[in-house]
Amino acid sequence: MSSYVLEGAHVVTMDGGRAEYAGGHVVVEGDRITAVGPGAGPRPEGATVVDGRGCLITPGFVNTHQHLYQWATRGLAVDETLFGWLTELYPVWAGIDEHAVHTAASGALSWLARTGCTTSTDHHYVFPRGGGDLLAAEIDAARAVGVRFHPCRGSMDLGRSAGGLPPDEVVEDRDAVLAASAEAVDRWHDPSPGSMLRIAIAPCSPFSVTAELMRDAAELARGRGLRLHTHLAETLDEEDFCRERYECTPLEYAENLGWTGPDVWFAHAIHLSDAAVKRIGETGTSVAHCPSSNARIGAGIARSADLRAAGVPVGLGVDGAASNEAGSLLEEVRHALLFARAKGGPQALTVRDALEMATLDGAAVLGRTDEIGSLEPGKQADLALWRIDGMAHADIADPVAALVLGSPPPLDLLLVAGRPVVERDHVLGMDEDALARATTAVHRTLLRKAGR
Repeated sequence: MSSYVLEGAHVVTMDGGRAEYAGGHVVVEGDRITAVGPGAGPRPEGATVVDGRGCLITPGFVNTHQHLYQWATRGLAVDETLFGWLTELYPVWAGIDEHAVHTAASGALSWLARTGCTTSTDHHYVFPRGGGDLLAAEIDAARAVGVRFHPCRGSMDLGRSAGGLPPDEVVEDRDAVLAASAEAVDRWHDPSPGSMLRIAIAPCSPFSVTAELMRDAAELARGRGLRLHTHLAETLDEEDFCRERYECTPLEYAENLGWTGPDVWFAHAIHLSDAAVKRIGETGTSVAHCPSSNARIGAGIARSADLRAAGVPVGLGVDGAASNEAGSLLEEVRHALLFARAKGGPQALTVRDALEMATLDGAAVLGRTDEIGSLEPGKQADLALWRIDGMAHADIADPVAALVLGSPPPLDLLLVAGRPVVERDHVLGMDEDALARATTAVHRTLLRKAGR
């Protein structure tokens, strides 16, 4: 067991009282935080002491929505709406295999770690025939990078020939989906305290999944005590699709299928009426807000402040790297703040609200506020040490404003379960140059397979 003492930094705890300590300390022993407070803290024998003067310590960020495989397909369909973007990308994604997914996930997760992320979900719903064990490929990548991982076993069974959007060659049979999902849970899901790996069940969207699969997936998940995830209310095209095919709104459709409740979170949830916002809050359902991706494809601005006011846990997500080429969770914190204010004025969201969405609210979305999302004794030692004493930040009076509103600062240290994953802006154990070359090779191979 290794120990760390971080001292002299501005500490943002996100605890129940939202305590902050200028020149405070955080003590880590093994995978747990053992002390947090002002001034100097205890120094366990043999602990590594980190001088945090000029730095800000935050809880590690929680990424609540991502498509890791898309890291290898960035820069395509850059001026398209969601449906146009999907139509162009589906043939490219039809060529993914274990190597492509492992390479893309390694790159995406490494970059997430570089931007403060200690826990990430992934919504993987493309399983081409003959592609191999894609879930295992990304799980191996997460273990190598060292982040806490919540992969979602996604699925699509509503192909174009049946009135859905995806081409038939990338959809699966419903029974095969359910069998594969159950197998993934049996093989990978770890519900134990401090778990580094938990599985969720995640049919893709109303326009790519049948109602029967949505119902069966919910039954499977609830029978195993798992969480449920899907895209919902992302675009007006989706609204039109649901009204035409199901004669109701996307939220009404989801709720009719049993897809609301404290074990469910929706990605995006942009196009919601006042009644829908209220209903999501009443049911205890959560939302993954993806501001950069939503803006990139022109989908709109989610009503994050209204959702929070309705009692909805709203976490942040970078979404797929093919619709958010930056892949930075810190950037989502800034964009969540700016877009909320652009929509609702300067009081719509504070800098600390935005940071809360990336930390404690993200933990709530995944049902893990008892373990992650804040810096408190007994919780998992997931934290980020940001350097804010350089030219870009030194004269910004509020350290949290420096992080949220300023340029992305250097990340001096990222701990996940007490283990160092990033030191001085470098992901330990990863050859970033070699990974960049490998990703480029995968990108070219996928385009060649698609005849591009």
